Amino acid sequence: MKQTSHFKAELVLVLVTIVAGLGWIFSKEALAGLPPLFFMGVRFLVAGFVLFLAGQKFFRGLSWQVIRQAGLVGLVMGITMMFWVTGLDQGSNLGVGAFITSLGVVLAPLVARFMFAERPPMSIWVALPFAVVGLGFLALNDGLNFEAAHFYFLGAALGSALQLNLLSRFSVRMHVLVLTAIQLVFAGVLLLVLSLLFESLPHSISMSVAGWFLASTLIASSLRFLLQTYGMSLTPVSHAAVIMNLEPVWTAIFAAFWFNEIMGGGQVFGCLLIFVAMLVSRWPQIRSILRRSRSA
Repeated sequence: MKQTSHFKAELVLVLVTIVAGLGWIFSKEALAGLPPLFFMGVRFLVAGFVLFLAGQKFFRGLSWQVIRQAGLVGLVMGITMMFWVTGLDQGSNLGVGAFITSLGVVLAPLVARFMFAERPPMSIWVALPFAVVGLGFLALNDGLNFEAAHFYFLGAALGSALQLNLLSRFSVRMHVLVLTAIQLVFAGVLLLVLSLLFESLPHSISMSVAGWFLASTLIASSLRFLLQTYGMSLTPVSHAAVIMNLEPVWTAIFAAFWFNEIMGGGQVFGCLLIFVAMLVSRWPQIRSILRRSRSA
């Protein structure tokens, strides 16, 4: 029964990575008619409210300390998403952007080393050269061609690494649905404030853009996080961490079909190296999974 539950959870988490990959497509289409920061701000506020409605019972008895902690992570998330959506708006290749952003998994232990004096595992030092060389190859498309968007995606990866470190310290004290909803609301408010300061809002929005916005909000945010919460409640975190590495792979596949994106040979090799780096960085979790499967 336990193995069946784990298998079901892993299928749900694979579905989460597919939805996350589709979210890149939905967001890119929505940005055709919406300012980036405004789009993300409203998207996160709506998604956070939906999660609140879905899990109201988990919000009872919340202390201000818990809200402050989750809010801090939300502000970091907002800054991270500011970099991400700017890169998405300006970038020419979603697959490349997805793999650069996924470097946050590799960078998280290095950020912990500087912030909390934690010693990274050996797997991170092994993974780091793969990540650096892979990042270099992503810039090799008809010569050295590192877009400005790539720097934004790299900023999002660093922000994601910081967010992961904060989550590891705060998430144990609250339900993951509560943490996610508060994060989304705080991030949404921050992004909307920045939008009001620096962006001009459109006078009208087409039906197609509105449709893509709703898909981004209700499917790629609310549904994704609900499924992710459910899946992670049924399987060890180590399994979930490995499965979530599939997101950039799906993003690249969907972008190739939807936008006819084509990567150069060097970029494909760079993505492969980054994917290897992600797996190597997760080697302790992968080894734990292999041991469990042998003993089962």
